[in-house]
Amino acid sequence: MTRTTAPAPTRRRIFADITPLRTSPDYRRLWIGGTISWLGQAMTALAISLQVYDITRSSFSVGLVGLFTLVPLIAFGLYGGAIADTVDRRKLGLHSSLAAAGLSAALAAAALLDYHRVWFLYGVVALQAVCGALTGPARSAMIPRLLPADQLPAANALNSVTMTSGMMAGPMLGGLIVGWWGYQAAYLIDAVTFGAALYAMWRLPSMKPDRESGARGRASVVDGLRFLGTRPNIRMTFFSDLAAMVLAHPRALFPAIAGLWFGGDAKTVGLLAAAPAVGALLGGLFSGWQGRIRRHGLAILLAVAAWGLAIAVFGLTRNLWLGLLFLAVAGCADTISMVFRTTMLQAATPDEMRGRLQGVFIVVVAGGPRLGDFLAGTAAELTSPAVAITGGGLACVLVLGLLALRWRGFARYDAYAPQA
Repeated sequence: MTRTTAPAPTRRRIFADITPLRTSPDYRRLWIGGTISWLGQAMTALAISLQVYDITRSSFSVGLVGLFTLVPLIAFGLYGGAIADTVDRRKLGLHSSLAAAGLSAALAAAALLDYHRVWFLYGVVALQAVCGALTGPARSAMIPRLLPADQLPAANALNSVTMTSGMMAGPMLGGLIVGWWGYQAAYLIDAVTFGAALYAMWRLPSMKPDRESGARGRASVVDGLRFLGTRPNIRMTFFSDLAAMVLAHPRALFPAIAGLWFGGDAKTVGLLAAAPAVGALLGGLFSGWQGRIRRHGLAILLAVAAWGLAIAVFGLTRNLWLGLLFLAVAGCADTISMVFRTTMLQAATPDEMRGRLQGVFIVVVAGGPRLGDFLAGTAAELTSPAVAITGGGLACVLVLGLLALRWRGFARYDAYAPQA
C-alpha cells in the first residue's frame, strides 16, 4: 500500500466531525438516505415481530424471525461481497435497495388485504436479509471512493450514529404506528423511506471496482479468503470483535438477571437492552477526537479491552443504575472499536477486495453476537449468570491479550501508512 499523506492539523473537536457531510455531496446524500431508510427498516423489524406474535401467540415463532434473518446474512454475505467486487457497486446498491423497497410494499399490501400468514412473513424476512447482504458490502466499499482516507474515521462514526439512533428510535416509532394505524402503515412508511436511499444511490457516479492491479474479471470468494489469510492486521480486526461478541455478550441473560439481580420486570429488561445502544450513540456523537488517532490497532485493542472490563464489572453489580452505566460504557467502547475496525478495513484493503472483505465483516457482525448469546446462556445454565457474565468479560480481555502478543504489529498499525 502507498503511504497516506498525514492530514493537516485541525482544531480540537468534541462532537462528531461532520467534515465528510460538508465536503462530499455524494456522501452527504448517501448518509441522509441511509439514515432515513434505516429508521424505516427498524420500524418494519419490530412490526414483523409483533405481527408474528399476533398470528401465532408463540415466542418461539418470534424467535424464528431472527433465524430466518441470520442464515441468509451469513450464507449470502460472502457472495454479496464477491458480487460487489465484480459489478458496478452503485448499480448493485440501487437494485438491491429497490428490491428491499418492493418487499416492504408487499408486506403493506398483504396487511391491507388481511393476508396474515406467518410463512409469508418468514419468506419476506429471509429475502430482506439477502438484499441486506448485497447492499451492505457494496455501500461500505463505496465510501473510500467518496472520501479521502483521513475522513474515514469521521464517516464511520457518523454511520454509527445512523445505526444506533435507528435501533433506538425505530422500534419506538414502529410500536406507536402499529398501535395507531396497524401493520400496513409501518410497512408502507418503510417502503416510502427507501426513496431517500434510492435517490442517493441514483445520484452517485459509477462505482466499478478498480481492476488496475490485474485482478480477474470474476471475483472469487475463495480469493478473498486467501487474501485475508495473508493480512494479519485485517484478520485481527475480526478476531478482536469475535473475542468481544462471542465471549462477553450478556444480552441473552437480561431476562433472567432483570428479576434475579434487580427485582424488575419486562421494563427492566428493556432498560438493560437499551443501555448499550445509548452508550453507542454517545460514542458516535462525541467522536470528534477519533480523527486525530493514527494508531488504529492500539485504539481497537484498548476499546475491546474496555468492553470486556465493563461487562465483567457489570456482572458484579447489583444496583440497576450502576449496571446500566457499565453497559453504556461497554456500548460506547464498542462504537469506538467499530469505527477504527471499519476504517482499517477500508483503508488497508485494495479496492478490488473491499467488497469481499466487507462480506466477511457482515458474517462476523451477524454471527458473533448470536454465538455469544448461545455461549452465555449455556455458561449461565452450567454455572450462574454472574459467573457467565463476569467470566466472559475477563475471558475477552485474556484472549485479546493473547491475540495482541501473537500479532504484535497490530498495535503498531499506522493510519498514515496502512498495511493490511
